[in-house]
Amino acid sequence: MSVGIFAGALALIVAEKFDRTKIALVGAALLLLSQTIDQELALEAIHFDTLGLLAGMMIVVRLTEATGLYTYIAIRAGQLSRGRPFLLVVALAIPTAVLSAFLDNLTTILLMVPITFLLADAFDIDPIPLILIEVMACNIGGTATLIGDPPNIMIASATGLSFMDFVLNVAPIAYFTAAVVVCLLYLVFRRRLQIEPAARDKVMELDASRSIEQPDELRRLLPVLLITILAFFVHKPLGLEPATVALCGATAMLALSRQSLRETLGGIEWPTLFFFVGLFVMVGALEHTGAIDKLASALVAITDGDRTAELLAIAWSASIVGGIVDNIPLTATMIPVVESIAGDSGDNAYWWALSLGACFGGNLTIISAAANVAAAGMASRAGQPIGFVQFLKVGVPVTLLSMVLVTIYLYLRYI
Repeated sequence: MSVGIFAGALALIVAEKFDRTKIALVGAALLLLSQTIDQELALEAIHFDTLGLLAGMMIVVRLTEATGLYTYIAIRAGQLSRGRPFLLVVALAIPTAVLSAFLDNLTTILLMVPITFLLADAFDIDPIPLILIEVMACNIGGTATLIGDPPNIMIASATGLSFMDFVLNVAPIAYFTAAVVVCLLYLVFRRRLQIEPAARDKVMELDASRSIEQPDELRRLLPVLLITILAFFVHKPLGLEPATVALCGATAMLALSRQSLRETLGGIEWPTLFFFVGLFVMVGALEHTGAIDKLASALVAITDGDRTAELLAIAWSASIVGGIVDNIPLTATMIPVVESIAGDSGDNAYWWALSLGACFGGNLTIISAAANVAAAGMASRAGQPIGFVQFLKVGVPVTLLSMVLVTIYLYLRYI
């Protein structure tokens, strides 16, 4: 039942004839009504930390956007790139990849997408290629550290691997892959990123400081924004979850802001939040019924004890399955499987294979990672929706290329 409903919902999302939020909620409702998953387990399956992080950062972005801060950043970024398309892509992709390794992917995307829309508008180019490049760089860059992506946090918790273990073993291939992907995607999209000389000259002549529309409001909110971003870097030592940081930052801004509370809360992407609710319940049902566990175990079982085959099976299965469902429950399911395979050998290569596969698989589909869904929701609100198939045309080749590079890396370094 869970597999059938999830597959049906996925097919309808791919068809793009109905709103994906409605599809996800109907799928979740059917699973509850059929008692495939009970209400208690359904609530447990919902990642309220993700929802809290999303809601908090949406409020933060909404309040600071009204001051003109992001317009200022966008103009300065455009001027630094001097209106050259490749430099513009680099100016957006590099900060995205680096920030996602230290912040979480979702926060990074929520901060970068508004700037991207403003830049694209200033240069009169299509923003969607830039957003797709950012999402891909974000998911790959987040792989580089222990705190960059949830699967890495889960692996570290289960194994005791340190921050530097991830930096030394995962970061090199993550940043190399990000560089390759960004360059290739620029070549693919370069015709859609051509900037007319008139638009370039217009941006270069702009006075960025004049874009600050509410200087008094910015002086009140900017310290809170900076403290909130800093707190994301040190949330672990502080014993705080990212959602707590985001919601506390949002609350402090609401208390200090003189903007309308009703209008600010109206800026929250409610369809995106409810899409996550439905998706989490459907994936929770797959996990509860053992569908993910059976698939993961079957994919690993075919290796017949060969170490090379085991490493590659773990990486590729995590990438493909995690790309279809969600890399968080997939990682939770794969951890005991990898523990069983690795045994007491102390061979950490298995964990690096799982980390790379689960994180890179986040680029496969629009529902593979929270950052993808958030970016699509913001694009839809701006009147330029990113369709499932549209994302798939970029996500599939990027994921396949990334995993080929991972395969080469694992073979050269650990096999």
